[in-house]
Amino acid sequence: MKYEDIIHRCFRCGYCKLTGDYSDFNCPPYRKFKFETYSPGGRMWLIRGWLNGEIKESERFREILFSCTMCANCVEHCVFTFSDDLVNIFIAAREEMVNKGIVPPAVRDYLKNIHVNGNPYKESADERGKWADGTSVEAYGDQEYLFYVGCVGSYDERGKKIARAVGNLLTRAGVSMGILGNAECCDGNEVKALGEASLFNLLAEQNIVLFKKLGVKKIITLDPHAFNAFKNDYPALGGEFEVYHYTQILSPLIQSGKMPLTEYNLGITYHDPCYLGRHNGEYDAPRAILKTIPGVRLIEMEQNRENAFCCGGGGGNFFTDILGGGEDSPGRIRVRQALDTGARIIAVSCPQCAKMLEDAIKVEEQEDKLKVMDVAEIVSNAMG
Repeated sequence: MKYEDIIHRCFRCGYCKLTGDYSDFNCPPYRKFKFETYSPGGRMWLIRGWLNGEIKESERFREILFSCTMCANCVEHCVFTFSDDLVNIFIAAREEMVNKGIVPPAVRDYLKNIHVNGNPYKESADERGKWADGTSVEAYGDQEYLFYVGCVGSYDERGKKIARAVGNLLTRAGVSMGILGNAECCDGNEVKALGEASLFNLLAEQNIVLFKKLGVKKIITLDPHAFNAFKNDYPALGGEFEVYHYTQILSPLIQSGKMPLTEYNLGITYHDPCYLGRHNGEYDAPRAILKTIPGVRLIEMEQNRENAFCCGGGGGNFFTDILGGGEDSPGRIRVRQALDTGARIIAVSCPQCAKMLEDAIKVEEQEDKLKVMDVAEIVSNAMG
């Protein structure tokens, strides 16, 4: 297994599962299950024991390994030199399990749907571009940017609403961009996170070939997960593109006054998506947008930026739900943290986070107190 030579360096000091100030636990599986085996350090020791033949593969072992949301809190707070490789180690262990055909059924089904249908929703490719019906978004031709929407924005009902909000805003701002519509292909970020390296490489190569054929040089993504794959994984496969999350494009446009905003008098708290924040260091663009809107009071949750608590959807869990529900599920914990601020809106910049947090609000029965809105939806409302 890749990274096998460094796994033994972890001796479970525990910093990996905490916030930077050590005030709370910040690893979603550990915080839910409260067993050391679900912490990053515990997972490292289990993987080492598995590779050494000291423990056998089991249903529980698979659950522990695939419960990780790849939120990268451990990468942020591990004090050792191998910290940057922690998420990569967990992915490599999943690759071993995929290669041996011993993955949880939900993971198997997700990967099969991507392989057979090109998306996890078992939908036809002919449905992929229909989110844009009724908008002014055009097909990609010779525009400056490709607007890449991804599977959640193309097929999930909540995701489609966010895709339309972003697409309309970019068009309204005069950004030269177009979409692939039904020709769009899954970016593969979750495929890689779940350990199917061969399928990820196939998806990436298909995208790279298509992008180059169309002359794509710059990409705006709806989803931080696609942003992460295009920015960090595609270059090694020959896909060198300028990649932006949509908030990075909107922020300077809004701050320059090119998109006049009316007063939007609300208390808003912002939830940092793991794949935009910790994985890629973008904490400021979404906040800058919110702070520019007249009347908005941005109220930070106690755990924010590099210490933000994951919604629970990363690492493929949005589709597999291996972490499951319950009072200590990540989404419900995050909703309670948002309620503590007194804000009326949780702002997000990721369609997966939006769906996870909305579901958590419903279970918490707090729909009369708290609402989830994407940053683009908030800006749209402020523009009238």
